[in-house]
Amino acid sequence: MLEPGNNDELPPIPGKRYFTIGEVSDLCAVKPHVLRYWEQEFPQLKPVKRRGNRRYYQRQDVLIIRQIRSLLYEDGFTIGGARQRLMGEGAKSDLSQSQQIIKQLRVELEQVLKILRR
Repeated sequence: MLEPGNNDELPPIPGKRYFTIGEVSDLCAVKPHVLRYWEQEFPQLKPVKRRGNRRYYQRQDVLIIRQIRSLLYEDGFTIGGARQRLMGEGAKSDLSQSQQIIKQLRVELEQVLKILRR
């Protein structure tokens, strides 16, 4: 579920601990105001807030955002339907997220290998 259609065209997630809202916007092809709205609608999405209410997202948050994006934009779910789908997945989403992380690491390692072969 985390890797449907358009998510393959999204840029790889860098190996950073925290991402700003602008970085997440670029990584997920979603505007910042949409991300702020989704925070209100999806309880799973809770970025760390620091000074001045600046949001800092972790890799887990980026994966959830990509999943929400896929449900809404590609699968045609409503906000309520996507929320229910995410709530009902529990253990399945942990496995899917692990698979997404492994896929992402593989892509990054292949890029490093290409650089080393030059």
